[in-house]
Amino acid sequence: MNTYFLEQLIASPSNLTANTSPVDLVPCVLTIGNFDGVHLGHQAMLEQVRDIAHAQNLGSAVMIFEPQPREFFAPATAPARLTNLAEKQALLAEYGVETLIVAGFDAEFRSLSAQAFADILALRLNVKALVLGDDFKFGHDRTGDSQFLRNYGLDVTNLHTVIDDSGKAARISSTRVRDLLLAGDIDAANALLGRDYEITGMVVGGDKIGRTMDFPTANIDLQRLKPALHGIFAVDVVSLDEDGKVIADGLSALAIDGKSGISGLRSNSLFGTANIGTRPSVDKQHDWRLEVHFPELNADLYGSTLQVRFLHYLHGERHYDGLEALKTGIHNDVKALIEWREQQPI
Repeated sequence: MNTYFLEQLIASPSNLTANTSPVDLVPCVLTIGNFDGVHLGHQAMLEQVRDIAHAQNLGSAVMIFEPQPREFFAPATAPARLTNLAEKQALLAEYGVETLIVAGFDAEFRSLSAQAFADILALRLNVKALVLGDDFKFGHDRTGDSQFLRNYGLDVTNLHTVIDDSGKAARISSTRVRDLLLAGDIDAANALLGRDYEITGMVVGGDKIGRTMDFPTANIDLQRLKPALHGIFAVDVVSLDEDGKVIADGLSALAIDGKSGISGLRSNSLFGTANIGTRPSVDKQHDWRLEVHFPELNADLYGSTLQVRFLHYLHGERHYDGLEALKTGIHNDVKALIEWREQQPI
């Protein structure tokens, strides 16, 4: 998948005319949105894009926003991210998107008129057709919609709301997935995602408090304002190469002194216990952290890119009075999660 940043592709919108040459993008079918989580509803939209692209011999493309609009308007109260940009790129490529266009959402982009935005699509990005949700709005003060684009001369297909097949038959949305993850209902969230929920990031330096309590952790860079799930979890973890591919036995290969960890539930993974949250017992800054402890592993993981799959929710974050109480709490959590792992089929 090729990724482009919109600012690099367009001239000033006021200078676009019918004679403006498109950038080197193939004529395409485009869909637009946040695509946070790339859940089953998003996947249905991507399938529609691929079908139309195949039928009309066009490329498939997606436009997303960075930051997401609500993160721009109110970062303190914006919804938690299901996927950061890198995770979203990987998922969209997995679901067959050929071109990703990342639009920097800022004051200038927000002020674009519906006409200027349509000009960018048609005259600069070589868009021939669009697949949009029923409620899609765009342009300054949200004055543009699907009918505006049809009147402009673009072919627009509206995808109706996608619902799940549960007894509730409710709309599949990123909000529902977030609510389920926050409640610790991983299985229900995974059902809406159509896959297991994962977070990917690089191991970076931490404050090494875990080492002083005999529970060293890998501190994983979240690359988001805040995560969508909080608490103590059983996880399995794989190591990824520069292309995002799983490294065979990537973590075990780093083992020192024969302490190679406990196998996870998928190939090439190790079992871990994860804390994701603000660490109320030790962190007065309330920074969001994802820390993974690997029982029975001794290894230097700094600089490794790890993909963490959340398997089982134990409980929410707890405040402990002092490091000794925290150490006891961690010991009990690790023991309980290892016991859970031992009950799982190999």
